[in-house]
Amino acid sequence: MDETKQSDPGLRKNRTDVTRRSDRELVITRSFDSPAHLVFAAWTKPELLMRWWAPDSLGITFISCEADIRTGGSYRFVFGHPDFDQPMAFFGRYIEVVPNERIVWTNEEGDDGSLTTLTLTEKDGKTHLVLSDLYPSKDALDAAIASGSTGAYPEQFDELDTVLAALSASNAG
Repeated sequence: MDETKQSDPGLRKNRTDVTRRSDRELVITRSFDSPAHLVFAAWTKPELLMRWWAPDSLGITFISCEADIRTGGSYRFVFGHPDFDQPMAFFGRYIEVVPNERIVWTNEEGDDGSLTTLTLTEKDGKTHLVLSDLYPSKDALDAAIASGSTGAYPEQFDELDTVLAALSASNAG
């Protein structure tokens, strides 16, 4: 049950791999040319997260980002979309936070929300990211894939690359 989709490496410096590892799990991998502490900062500082989390192709706008990123903390992201009268809220809890290494959180918008685990591994100033979304059922993952909500990772991570390049440049100077 290992179905893999890859971003076009000809268009991107680093390739994003999206793999359905099982009936319930989707795994996304990507390497970044930045140290883990900068990648972690981009995932944990709301002002940075808002710069890359919502890809332009989805047509959504990141309206607000509340995040208490610590074990036991919570988050609430609010997005707007021209096709919807009301903003969309995504929220959950942080189950585990290990600075520069790991974040585990719940996605509690509905009964079919996933448990997401982000793992960062640094080697020679580059960071390998593994993101696992574990859904409560095969049907929940099938629905997420059918909705298109899981297809934006390559574009999101390209935006993250841009944010990381800016962070690296500002830290170098």
